[in-house]
Amino acid sequence: MKTHFYIKLFILSTFFVQLTLTSCASKKKINYFQNSSANDTIIKAENNQTYTPVFKADDFLSIEITAADLESVKPFLLDVLPGGGQATAYNNGIAAKSGYLIDAFGNIDFPLLGKIHFAGLNRIEATELIKKRLSEYINNPIVNIRIQNFKITILGDVRNPGSFNIPNERITLPEAIGIAGDLNITGVRKNILVIRDNNGVKTEYRIDLTSKEVFTSPVYYLSQNDVVYVEPNRAKRNSSLVSTTAGVFISVTSLILTTVNLLTK
Repeated sequence: MKTHFYIKLFILSTFFVQLTLTSCASKKKINYFQNSSANDTIIKAENNQTYTPVFKADDFLSIEITAADLESVKPFLLDVLPGGGQATAYNNGIAAKSGYLIDAFGNIDFPLLGKIHFAGLNRIEATELIKKRLSEYINNPIVNIRIQNFKITILGDVRNPGSFNIPNERITLPEAIGIAGDLNITGVRKNILVIRDNNGVKTEYRIDLTSKEVFTSPVYYLSQNDVVYVEPNRAKRNSSLVSTTAGVFISVTSLILTTVNLLTK
């Protein structure tokens, strides 16, 4: 009889441990964009109204140039470099056949025009700068600039963590979480970490996805190479700890029960 008592005690204690490690998630901890009604109009932060990414070192750009007089454009195309050679590869800041890499000093090396400082400019500003420089040689040049290596990284308690290439250079934090398969139920929605490189300085932002204030956050639109981290909740952290020690706990408890059973016979 005593053996059965200790077995029941063991089962109850194990159940109690599991129960204390499991948190009952409420709607306030799970639902996104709370405290808004059906008639609410969400006003984005001023810097989000006309968001366009700002070029940084190590951005790889494609710059397409055209004009009515195609012959006047040819000297400025990557496939036709001075001396008739073709660029087939790129180094830091050197023009490549498929684009330009912004070097550590924020410059690109443009055919005939030489070094042009791009870091800190957005697409509109950089386009106008190139147009102005080309206008000395080409009538009414048309310039189109795109970032070819725009990517973000999403880590932590999401279904599909990883790095993702963003072809349209414009993605919001909720959209980014969506392409990662959404947060797991154990992901902490109130403390999303976004790490951004601002002129070589890593800056951290903390975002609460359960609040509609996410729409006015400076990181509502993600920038190239942003890192998003979702931390697991306490229950998941504790369950991970328990899983590594569960075998030892069960073995020790079984040994104790066996010893008690032998001594009480």
